[in-house]
Amino acid sequence: MRRTLLAEARLNGPITLMLDSETVLAAVPPDRAIELTRTAFERHRRGEWEMPPKVYVSAPPEGDFRAMPARGGGYAALKWVTSFPRNPDRGLPVVTGALLLSSAVTGELLAILDCAAVTSLRTGAAAAVSAEVLARRRGARVGVIGCGVNGAWAARCLAAAGFGPGICSDLRPDRAEELAAELGWRVGSREEAVAQEVVATVTSGERPVVRGGELVPGAHVAVLGADAAGKAELEPSELLRCRLFCDEWRQASGGGELAGPAGRGEISEADVTPIGAVLTGEAEGRRSEDEITLFDSTGLAIQDLAIAIAAYEAATSGAVAALRIEFG
Repeated sequence: MRRTLLAEARLNGPITLMLDSETVLAAVPPDRAIELTRTAFERHRRGEWEMPPKVYVSAPPEGDFRAMPARGGGYAALKWVTSFPRNPDRGLPVVTGALLLSSAVTGELLAILDCAAVTSLRTGAAAAVSAEVLARRRGARVGVIGCGVNGAWAARCLAAAGFGPGICSDLRPDRAEELAAELGWRVGSREEAVAQEVVATVTSGERPVVRGGELVPGAHVAVLGADAAGKAELEPSELLRCRLFCDEWRQASGGGELAGPAGRGEISEADVTPIGAVLTGEAEGRRSEDEITLFDSTGLAIQDLAIAIAAYEAATSGAVAALRIEFG
């Protein structure tokens, strides 16, 4: 019935769907987000999906805006997203914005999606994909440092991928307690979380939360919080203990965890393996049981595109309900 209504409405003008946060999350559960994110990495690596560079528009001293375009699978997307770290003190979210999804065949604007939900899903899914590829074993215990919105989705996706139980650590005890209760994990200190076999850091990146010598042999760490130049979640000496992976070198070296050491000349592109190359079999993943691996996730527009396509197609099939708007 929903598809018929959409087809009839389209006769009177282009129809754009509006997918709020609840709709996006209902359309794409964590296990599906992991599958989509893995595929997006592979398609981008093979040159099937295009992703121009992310554009930053600073708004000092509070935060910044980011424009993230991508094209693939017959669609094109543009995500306009913010990062305003002090917003929780104002009772507002750090990440807000919208994702525009268009047809790459006709150029029609097909959907407008809540970008915070898309961002949370692909951030958590990227952490899970990196653990599937680089951790020593499925089922390894997890430490999550930073249990805000994106930290919670990292934990949910890692759990969906078969990792855990885990330890939730946050400077705000209520956040850690809520997430631990949801997943059946437990609250612990930062030191306990860092000592786990799989570690996800999802903080503001204003100061390191992993110190020199703290990661255990064989650990895998997914670094998710350092999303702009000058931010870091690991002390430099600890980062240099790790074998390094990233989602995309240009972004990572310009504004991710790797930006600092790259700018200081401590690492170069040759020292870092794109995770897409591991997924397509072009590069090695983990080389030994004791090797410490690090995945720098800066967030790619191709990941957003994959999530957006799935959510849009779920809405057009009637699997989830979406508001319909007619322009013109």
